Amino acid sequence: MDVLVASNSVAALAAKKATGTIPIVIVSPDPVGLGLVASLARPGGNVTGLSYFNEAIIAKRLQFLKELVPGLARLAVLRNPILAIHETFWQQTEEAARTLGVALQPLEVRGPEDFEVAFAAATRGNVQALIAFDDALTVAHRIRIVALAASSRLPAMYGLREFPDEGGLMSYGPSFIDLFRHAANFVDKILRGAKPADLPVEQPTKFELVINLKTANALGLTVPPTLLAQADDVIE
Repeated sequence: MDVLVASNSVAALAAKKATGTIPIVIVSPDPVGLGLVASLARPGGNVTGLSYFNEAIIAKRLQFLKELVPGLARLAVLRNPILAIHETFWQQTEEAARTLGVALQPLEVRGPEDFEVAFAAATRGNVQALIAFDDALTVAHRIRIVALAASSRLPAMYGLREFPDEGGLMSYGPSFIDLFRHAANFVDKILRGAKPADLPVEQPTKFELVINLKTANALGLTVPPTLLAQADDVIE
């Protein structure tokens, strides 16, 4: 095997644990925090690739939700408490929520059997909107999550455009298609003789705001023109 490609933090950590010699190209939210690389500029070892974590992303997601949901004061957060990266996301969300005057209600999901329980808790907690943290579980079950948000009448913000493509309200984050396309460039460089230790980890420069206008209308929400103007894609 010449190169391993890891598409999420769990796979990246498993690959790094399995080998210290085979080059590994990652697409990971926080490779430094997860101990996958020494630094973005000088990865060291056998791991390099792309990092899509940006502290400003979390704050922007809350800001966009607050613009869309009038009087937003209580927000549910769908997260997996056993994932280290979700703890990082949670800390950033808490900081942004304090700035915006929003109270948070964590909804903990460790597996697909927890989704209905989590949304029922959100309903009991009288939250006005929801943010779902990215991970392999939420992506794999995105259709179910979108359906539960709709039946719970919860405006929801996601990290990947695949959610609004499936009927979710809104997403803000990097394009994963672009990230994986760029990961192929790392593989090509390594196959041509480059060492992962010498290839700096790169970060996306473009972040997409995608709004599903049909879902907004179904929830009785009017999308402000200022928010529509910022959208990279509007699904009608």
